[in-house]
Amino acid sequence: MLFGYVRVSTKTQNPNLQIDALLKEGISEKNIYRDVSSGAKAERHDLDLMISRLREGDTVIVWKLDRIARSISHLLKLVEQFEKLGVKFRSINDPFVDTTSAHGKFVITLFGAVAQLERDIIIERTTAGLKSARRRGIQLGRKKGLGKEAKQKAILAASYYRQNNLPVTDIMKLAGIKSKPTLYKYLAIEGRRNCKECGIVFWDKNQNLESAYCIQHTSNDNWISREKNRIKV
Repeated sequence: MLFGYVRVSTKTQNPNLQIDALLKEGISEKNIYRDVSSGAKAERHDLDLMISRLREGDTVIVWKLDRIARSISHLLKLVEQFEKLGVKFRSINDPFVDTTSAHGKFVITLFGAVAQLERDIIIERTTAGLKSARRRGIQLGRKKGLGKEAKQKAILAASYYRQNNLPVTDIMKLAGIKSKPTLYKYLAIEGRRNCKECGIVFWDKNQNLESAYCIQHTSNDNWISREKNRIKV
């Protein structure tokens, strides 16, 4: 059985040119599936519906390749899916893509080789770039610390929190923070600590978050040493 697929990017575009071309190929109008979707979008309702109805021996025909495939890699995935179903595929305006012929299958194989080469080159360039950056001592990944806007939110949130008269949800609204984990992350950066011994909340940026002790549970020598370090900073 013959199936046709038509796609236009917007509702204002006319699909009749594609439909007429498919009808001339002998496809019944009830077997022509249509989507209104931009080429970049992966979700296509009628394409998925058509594929679900394909059976071994069927043939899918499109007016042009860009009507069904978003990229070469997407085209290859579709062709692979059709082959597993025992379905042929061809494009009216791209006669070199025709899995009903040996020549068309060869072209698809070339497309696959080109796509693999492109992936390998990207990986190679990325790896070389990372190695070069490391040799130059360039720090990779996200920069440590907070950005300017996030820092302002952290300071504001800490100020409200230290007043001790507002619920956490109100502090989040006032500071423009969307989640509790983010709020407590900001508060930790601003110096909020829980004593490892008694659990009491206190403020000290110089103590490690995982091993913080309040004054009552810190030895005098350690406390004096930390205070000296804080004065130096």
